[in-house]
Amino acid sequence: MNKSMDRREAIRTLLNIFCIGMGALSAAIVSVPILAYLFSPLIKPPKEVWRTLGSIDTFQQGKTVEVAIEDPSTLPWAGQTAKTAVWVRRTGASDFIVFAITCTHLGCPVNWEDGAQLFLCPCHGGVYYADGTVAGGPPPRPLFRYETRIQDGSVQVKTRKLPIG
Repeated sequence: MNKSMDRREAIRTLLNIFCIGMGALSAAIVSVPILAYLFSPLIKPPKEVWRTLGSIDTFQQGKTVEVAIEDPSTLPWAGQTAKTAVWVRRTGASDFIVFAITCTHLGCPVNWEDGAQLFLCPCHGGVYYADGTVAGGPPPRPLFRYETRIQDGSVQVKTRKLPIG
């Protein structure tokens, strides 16, 4: 009976090793895509791209207008979600300020109220002055500003992934 116990012990040990090995293999198979997703921004950061917003002449001095652009940080199959917008404010003959359309509180889209000269977040009551600084409500910081330039008579912005929250 001693030999049968040794054989059972050996089979039990072998099955334990097999089960632990299969569990480790399964964990590795599941974790590789998750880790690749989490570390992909470090391995391949989103590109910064200059986007043309329009001719200088299309923007009136002292006015703020919404301009649609394509988000450079999206995936090729993003479709409509790759479309976004920016707020363009012409402050001088060749001076422009371009704001992100998203509130710095929770990322809701802000609206420009021309009569009040304020950006308003309809979701949580965030209010911003015309220069993008916080006027009231829960936003923790001013509206995100894009880097701008004038190139061949057109206004351009350098787009990149926006900071979160």
